[in-house]
Formats: sequence, C-alpha cells, structure tokens
Amino acid sequence: MSNSKYDCLKLENQLCFPLYACSKEVIRRYKPYLDEVDLTYTQYLTMMVMWEKKELTVKELGEFLYLDSGTLTPVLKKLEEKSYIQRNRSKDDERNLIVSITQAGEALKDRAVQIPEKLSSCVNLESKEARQLYELLYKLLGQLG
Repeated sequence: MSNSKYDCLKLENQLCFPLYACSKEVIRRYKPYLDEVDLTYTQYLTMMVMWEKKELTVKELGEFLYLDSGTLTPVLKKLEEKSYIQRNRSKDDERNLIVSITQAGEALKDRAVQIPEKLSSCVNLESKEARQLYELLYKLLGQLG
C-alpha cells in the first residue's frame, strides 16, 4: 500500500531528476567532440555566444548563459589563456569588463562547426520532438529565471 503523503518524495515523481540526468548524459556525449577542440562544455557554450555576439560585457554573457560571474570568471580566464577571447575594462565605465572574441577564437569556429551535427546523431528524437522539448525547456527557463 502506497503512502500518498510521501509520494512527492519518490524519484520517479520529480521533474528535476530527468532534467538533471538528461543534461548530464548529453554533456557526457559532447565530451569526445569537445576534447577534439580542447574545450569544456561550459567553454563551448561561452564560445557559441562569442561567435554570435563578438563582444559583450561579462554581465551580458552571464545572462545569456544563466551563469553568475563567479562561475564565468574561471571559464573566461581559461579561454583567454587559449587566446580565444580577451577581457578588457570598459573605457566608459571601468566597472564593466568587456569580453571580445579574437582571431584565434573565430578560427576555432571552423573546427567546432561539426559538433552539433555529430551530437544530433546521438540523440534519437524526431525533429518535431526535439523542437517541442526545446520550446518546453525554454518556457520553463523563462518561468524560473
């Protein structure tokens, strides 16, 4: 006999668990492809924003990635060590740190362009299902953010 008072504590009743487990597994599947371009998953996400935006503040970058500056700073330091980005204080307001993509960072884009296609072969969802999942996850992010 089930004690319904505690059903909410069952793992099978948690929305957060399949989100967590799927995220972990998808990131694990990215790893061999990211190893080829010497990036971690968070560095890869950061570079995707940089390839699109070219230059923005650390705060803006954090907003795109849902990361605080404490998490983002070590990622940016590593990317700067690899010469993919550079960080400079804003001339208008020294409190703002501007992140800019470098030529080496732009060149990395050509090496990384195959990664989404390679990963899509690991995720067995129809394009309609993938789109629905994407929309639902962003709906949830919008409500939580």
